[in-house]
Amino acid sequence: MTALDERRRALRILLVDDHPVVRHGLKAMFAERPDMDVVAEAADGGAALEVLAGDPVTEVDVVLMDLRMGAGMDGVTAIRRITELDAPPPVLVLTTYDTDADILAAVEAGATGYMLKDAPPDQLCEAVHTAARGQTALAPDVANRLMDRLRSPSPALSGRELEILGLLARGLSNRAISRELFISEATVKTHLVHVFDKLGVDNRTAAITTALRRGIIRVD
Repeated sequence: MTALDERRRALRILLVDDHPVVRHGLKAMFAERPDMDVVAEAADGGAALEVLAGDPVTEVDVVLMDLRMGAGMDGVTAIRRITELDAPPPVLVLTTYDTDADILAAVEAGATGYMLKDAPPDQLCEAVHTAARGQTALAPDVANRLMDRLRSPSPALSGRELEILGLLARGLSNRAISRELFISEATVKTHLVHVFDKLGVDNRTAAITTALRRGIIRVD
């Protein structure tokens, strides 16, 4: 088998990350493997969608997606948009963020897997193959978090509740949160009541402190 034949059989990867150094490092790592080929790169979710839905369309087997990418389209939004495409490729998240809020948002958006950037190269490559087969690929710490949510005797926060709690931690008022999420202030208040109850607190400050301590949310 020639090198060209091997390359034709390689998994075609789209790298999506706003840091050129990270993309360069990942591309160099995959270049050492005959079973993987980085066919395109993008600095944010919007650019990734242009690659996948552009003319001509770049054929991709797996999208390796960061979550937060500066001022560009974030990973969660991009994942949702990708899943709406005809025959969308699986998306494997590769990020430094491991909070409940980040993990749940990505999974609910349609991510096939979730890996952390400190993963060993062999583990990451295996996750790419797993995602390409349409199977779930999770970093051990991420899998443990999801299992803890299932085992937890207390009710877990929903995706919307996590979203509101994250905005609360950023200092947004109820009115600002309602505008950000296009819901009424009354709905925001109802969600906050549920958040306080689930966290066992009775005010906004305690909710934020508890969520940060437990790793439920993260404030950059």
